[in-house]
Formats: sequence, C-alpha cells, structure tokens
Amino acid sequence: MSDTPFHETLDLSLCGQLGRVHRICRQAITVAVEPLGFTQPRWTAMMYMQHLGEGCTQHELATSLAIEMPSLTRTLKQLEQSEIIERRIDSQDKRCRRLYFTEQGHQQMALLRARIAEIKTHLYRDLSDEQLNGLALGLLQLEENALNLMQEEQE
Repeated sequence: MSDTPFHETLDLSLCGQLGRVHRICRQAITVAVEPLGFTQPRWTAMMYMQHLGEGCTQHELATSLAIEMPSLTRTLKQLEQSEIIERRIDSQDKRCRRLYFTEQGHQQMALLRARIAEIKTHLYRDLSDEQLNGLALGLLQLEENALNLMQEEQE
C-alpha cells in the first residue's frame, strides 16, 4: 500500500479539484434556476447581495464576487430593468450606489433560495454532517492560508 495521501492521487491538485467542483456545482445551480429566469451572473449577484445585506454598495458586491465593476454594472442594470433590485444614491457619497431588493425582488429571492436549497440537498447527498463539517473547516483554513500567503508576499 502506498504512503501517498489520497488527495495527492487526484488527477488535479487539490486546489484544482476544488475549482473544478465549484464550476460544476455552479453550472448545476444555473441549469436548475434557469426556468426561474436567472442566468449565472444574475443569481450569483442576488445571492451575494443578500449575503452582504441590503444597502451594500456596488463596489462591495463587485469585490465580494471578485469581478470587475463593468461586468457587475451590466448585471445590475438587467436586474434593475427586471424590477428585482433598485440602486439608490448614497446620502453621504453621491458617487456611491447602494443596492436594495424591490418587493418583486424579495419574492424572486425566496424562490431562488428555495430552489438552491433543493439543489444543495441533492449535491450533499451521501455526505454525512461530519464530512460536510470537515470539508467546510478545511475550506476555511485553505482560504485563510491563501490570504496569509498573499499578504506575506506583498510585504
């Protein structure tokens, strides 16, 4: 029996495998929410906006999504035209736009969250809470290690 850890036997590096799984899961959700009228950029923007909280800025959302402002602006314009969100000028900084769900947006968000919850149940099938918790803790540690490495490299 080999002394090589299982994670080193993957075709891709562990981080590469994480990226691959992320893309596949994101695509599975996109296919599942398409009948609700949501594209991948729209549903991800809505989910991140809800996570950040209503009143978040466009810049905060772009940073959280790790995308450039022009790409986000296009998506937000589409969500605004669909009457799902509204952008309001910040009372303290007129250059800043804050994001809020409309009443219709809240309804759409409830449908989206319910559908994603169904998909998560399917994706997590055959994984125990212990496995999922271990995976979650491992991902958080990987993220922290990567952020620390980048900070050290910049010093």
